Formats: sequence, structure tokens, C-alpha cells
Amino acid sequence: MDPVLLARIQFAFTIGFHFIFPPISIGMAWLIAWIMTRWVRTGEDRYRDTARFWIRIFGATFAMGVATGITMEFQFGTNWATYSRYVGDIFGAPLAAEAIFSFFLESSFLALLLLGWSRLSRRALWFASLMVAVGATLSAFWILAANSWQQTPAGYRIVGSRAELTSFFEAIFNPSTLPRFFHTLTASFVTGAFFMMALSACVLLRRPRSGAALYSLKVSLVVALVSSLAQVGIGHWHTLQVVEYQPAKLAAFEAHFRTESPAGQTLIGIPDEEAMTVRYGLTVPMLLSLMAYADPDATVRGLEEFPREDWPPVALTFLSFRLMVAMAGVFVLLPAWGVHLWRKGRLANGRLFLWATILCLPLPTLCNELGWITAEVGRQPWVVWHLLRTSDAVSPVVSAREIVLSLAVFGILYLVLFILWIAVLTHLVRRRIADEADRPEPTRGEAAP
Repeated sequence: MDPVLLARIQFAFTIGFHFIFPPISIGMAWLIAWIMTRWVRTGEDRYRDTARFWIRIFGATFAMGVATGITMEFQFGTNWATYSRYVGDIFGAPLAAEAIFSFFLESSFLALLLLGWSRLSRRALWFASLMVAVGATLSAFWILAANSWQQTPAGYRIVGSRAELTSFFEAIFNPSTLPRFFHTLTASFVTGAFFMMALSACVLLRRPRSGAALYSLKVSLVVALVSSLAQVGIGHWHTLQVVEYQPAKLAAFEAHFRTESPAGQTLIGIPDEEAMTVRYGLTVPMLLSLMAYADPDATVRGLEEFPREDWPPVALTFLSFRLMVAMAGVFVLLPAWGVHLWRKGRLANGRLFLWATILCLPLPTLCNELGWITAEVGRQPWVVWHLLRTSDAVSPVVSAREIVLSLAVFGILYLVLFILWIAVLTHLVRRRIADEADRPEPTRGEAAP
């Protein structure tokens, strides 16, 4: 068994599982802050009760993110010791900033939100909800800044066998930080909104006249629709950054094997790396040139211009990128359907829409995972772009047997944690259904987010 492959599988598994929870938390945090704002402005108990319900859901999800994040970080010192020595001077600053300025901000004010309802004023609780949202967002920024440095290194110099920081600002705001941050932040809004939509739909299926669930559904519908539309432009911005700084990754995204002018874009197909072609491909002429350079006659470099050993895995990158983009249509159409029912006054009783919302709950998370696969697999074979290969970054003393054993332990632990999380969510939703008194549907003015 290859220790490098096993170490990659373990890290992919642990970070992929961890990545289920932060996008939900970030999106929900801002939705909760908005509901808290409505409570502060109106003083109505229904907004307070609605916010408290979602804060409990948020607390369980936040705890899962913390628990899975800690085990993930241990691997830097076990399976990836060479990598840790190489980037330690760079990664130390943003990770320390994340812990000091973000994690403690978020966790401290979350404790106030969970425990301070009988002790704090309405405005103090609102401020705590805002700080939780700000802390979650800042945490994402610092983590993404560190990860983006691996994609587009800046503000460093190589001394011996390690990279040393020369400019904190240049390293943090490297060329890919802002596009990747806003791309991930918008995806988190979509994920949190779909999460709130689905749980609200569960309540409405049992309590169609629940004003709290209906209000939550309306707020999350608006956020989901606006964020999904915004993601189109932000995603294109991120792609343009890849075009400029990582042309080999772009070529892998598109299974673009040969340099062409103009270059067509393959919509679907099966990449064949050996034959350097896409079998059964459906290609739109000139589209790739137009999308990448805003010029239908522009030249787009193909993988043939890069050494074969520097190619990313083409098939996986190509397919994950297309599945991610395809799902974007659902993220626009489903909220648009919901807004249409809202305008017709049939949202709470639209059972087909409510069931569709519940069934689509996993899709944003799956899309996030596909986006992560596209970005990280597309960076291969480099763990730090054109500086350190993944094969050279592993710990030389950790055996394949030890990695398999720890992977099995992680698998069992994460399965137990996931079952507990689902059980907690189910309990909270069922209790909400049981406690929810049927109330008249809010008027359009009262329920408007």
C-alpha cells in the first residue's frame, strides 16, 4: 500500500467530512442575525422564539465543526510533517489569527446566545448574534487565505528547505484569496439558506399555519435566490483568476488537451488522457475562448504545453467541475419556485414544493464538496503550487498500516458523530412541531424579510 495515497485519502476523508458543517454554520449565522434584528425592531415574541430554535440548531452544527476540525489539523503534524515544516512560517500567522480573532469571538458570543436569554437585554443578545456571524465569516477568511497561498504563493522566500514569510499582507491577500473567499462565502449563504428552507418545510408539512416556520422559509428563500444568482458572477471571477495564475488547472477543468485558437468548450463527455481527447463530447465552438478571455478568437493553452508529470487528474477534475456547475441551476430554480408560490399565497400549502425542498437539502453540501475536489485535485501534483509536490510532503516515518488504522478509527468516530448530529436535529425539529401552536399566517408586510 502506498503511504502517500493513503495519507491523501485520509486527509480527503477528514476534511471532506468537516467541510459539511462550516458552510451551514456561516450561512445560518447571518440568517439568525437577521431574525434577531427583526425581534429587536418589533419586540414580537415569535421572532424571539424562532431565533432561539435556530440558535439551538446552529449550536449543534457548530459543535460538529469544532470536533471534526480538531482531528483534521492533527494530521499536519502526523501524516504531513514535511509539508508542515515547509509552510509552517507561512501558515502560522493566519491560523493563529483564526484562533484568536475568529474562533474565540464566535464561540464566546455563541455561549451568550445559548445561555444568556434570562440575563442579557434584547440588544445585547442581538449584538451577540451579529458577532457570531462576523466570527464565523472571519474564520472562513483566515482558513481560505492560508489555503489560497497553496494555490498562488506570494509574500515569501525559500530559505533552505522551507518557505519563509516576507510580507504578511502579500501572503494573506495572495491573488486567489479574495475570489475564493467570496466564492465560498456565497456558497455558504446558499447552503445555510437551503438548510433552513428544508427544516422549515419539515415543520410546515405538519403545521401548515406555523407563522414561525413560514417566516423562516421566506427569509431563507430570498437569501438562497439572491446568493445563487450572485454566485454566477463570483464563480466566473474565480475562474478568471485560475485562467491567469493556474492555466494547467484550467486545462484540466475543461479536459482541454491541445492549444487552440479559438477554443471550444466541452459541455459533457468522458476525458481520455492517453488519447488526449474527450470521448462522446459535446463542444460549443469558441465558447472557452470567450469565457476565459472575453475574446472568441483567443488562444487557450492545452495540457500538451505542460510536462505530463505536472498534469492534474483530468477526469476527476473535469467531472466534478461540471457536476458542481450543473447543480447551480437547482439553486436558482428551487428558490424561484418558492418565491412564485409566496407571491401566489400558496407557499405554506405547496406540499410538492416543500417535499422538493427537503429532498434538495443535501445538494448544496454535495456541491461544496465537488467544488473542493475541483480546486484541490486540480492543484495536483503540487501541494504548494510549483513549489512542493504532494509526494514530497508526507511524513517519512508514518507507515501505511498506521494510516489505515487511524483512517478506520476516524471513520467509526465520524459515523457516530454524524448519527448523533442527525438525532439532535431530529429531536429539535420534532419538539418544535410538538410545541408549535397553530397561528394565523403572517401578513405580507409582517413576514417580508
